[in-house]
Amino acid sequence: MNSPMSHPILPWDEYNQKLVTNVHPPDWKNPVAQSRYNVVVIGAGTAGLVTAAGAAGLGAKVALIERHFMGGDCLNVGCVPSKAILRSARAVAATRNLDELGVRVPPGVFMDFPAMMERMRRLRADISPHDSARRFTELGVDVFFGTGKFTGRKTIEISGQTLSFSKAVIATGARASAPPIPGLDTVPYLTNETLFNLTELPKRFGIIGAGPIGCEMAQAFARFGSEVYLVDSKHGVLAREDRDAASVVEAALVHDGVKILCCGKDLKVRRESDGCHLKVESHGRAYDVVVDQILVAAGRTPNIENLDLAAAGVAFDSKGIQVNDRLQTTNARIYACGDVCSRYQFTHAADFMARTVIQNALFMGTAKVSSLVIPWATYTSPELAHVGLYEEEAKAQGISVETYTQDLSKVDRSILDGEVEGFVRVHLRKGTDEIIGATIVAPHAGELIGELTLAIKAKVGLRTVGASIHPYPTVAEAIRKTGDMYNRTRLTPTIRGLMQRWLAWQR
Repeated sequence: MNSPMSHPILPWDEYNQKLVTNVHPPDWKNPVAQSRYNVVVIGAGTAGLVTAAGAAGLGAKVALIERHFMGGDCLNVGCVPSKAILRSARAVAATRNLDELGVRVPPGVFMDFPAMMERMRRLRADISPHDSARRFTELGVDVFFGTGKFTGRKTIEISGQTLSFSKAVIATGARASAPPIPGLDTVPYLTNETLFNLTELPKRFGIIGAGPIGCEMAQAFARFGSEVYLVDSKHGVLAREDRDAASVVEAALVHDGVKILCCGKDLKVRRESDGCHLKVESHGRAYDVVVDQILVAAGRTPNIENLDLAAAGVAFDSKGIQVNDRLQTTNARIYACGDVCSRYQFTHAADFMARTVIQNALFMGTAKVSSLVIPWATYTSPELAHVGLYEEEAKAQGISVETYTQDLSKVDRSILDGEVEGFVRVHLRKGTDEIIGATIVAPHAGELIGELTLAIKAKVGLRTVGASIHPYPTVAEAIRKTGDMYNRTRLTPTIRGLMQRWLAWQR
């Protein structure tokens, strides 16, 4: 129930058949409901699966309800297929830059888009057993397929059966939503739910929305050879990120051939005989571009329809289900986690929110979602990762900040790899070495941000990070170098004078 995904997964080849057999077996028969469950989970995306597996592993009687595909967006139409595509896109880009490394590629090398998409489907199917109905049944979870809805404060109806619960968890996720663009409803368009059904490369590709999904796919398809137009109403790309970091990503997209129409005004869509037209004004200039496919990557809507939340006494609004810091809804028996209630719409955030719910729902815990330190990454090339507060957020909260930035152009491994565009930026609480936020724009920034996430979580200051030995040469040295920057600031003129006098006395 993590997303309606009303469109079928296509093409119906052996890999998608394997996927569906795992995540929604065609011949599945729902079990006979037990008299009462410790936990009933609605939605089998990441948040729901982690909740169900964790609770069952602790001995609870658990029911899991899913109306479509187990694994939710992440497995079926999100992280898994998109990262498979990005890997192929990086390989394509690498072949174009091999001359700089002294490697000569013979003529005739080309990108086989159908084969690349087949690889994605094969890998997705290979991963799917982990989220399968069979696996969760083996874990002791009663798996129900169908639309579940509340019939009271402690009952849920599913396919004619009533499930009574001590606690329930709503983990129904969110889905792609289309902005109110004139004419958009008159043309066929893709979302993340249908993008991965493609078997032919669009020659001309229009993407609406320059957030993470839009940027990742714009760069990937440009590398594949599509003529890509990326349209957004805001200035630049990745509007929520550090502007210097987003500018590095924007330059990379332009380098790969993406045509960015930002600050877009009065966007209209229409269909003509030559294709779909995107008419928009960008920076005072009017554009009317023709594309073969349109991807809408500009919004998410929580999946709260058909749950009959009013019958359960659960409050909600257009942004999703309302929860407190313990992820408890207005019905004390019912919790929510994941995209249906959080502004952090990431798989790893849903995972750890589910762990919070398990503590609180089963053991009367007091774990707070506000205590989670949640990093995130956009997997463009270079990647952009962030954790904690941005400088503007800190100032808005009355926190004075000191910032240290290490450019990759001064990091030996980055120079040797020929990947010098980017930096590590760390924000400290002024007058201390306490890390309150960090941004990294670099190859594999999503991997690198973990070190600073751990530092924040463990309350390890930048002084200690700078004193920790990092292997040479690595890009991660850039993180240590920010620690060196901080440590040098501690050498005040007074301390320097004392040291000079001490050294002179030793002579």
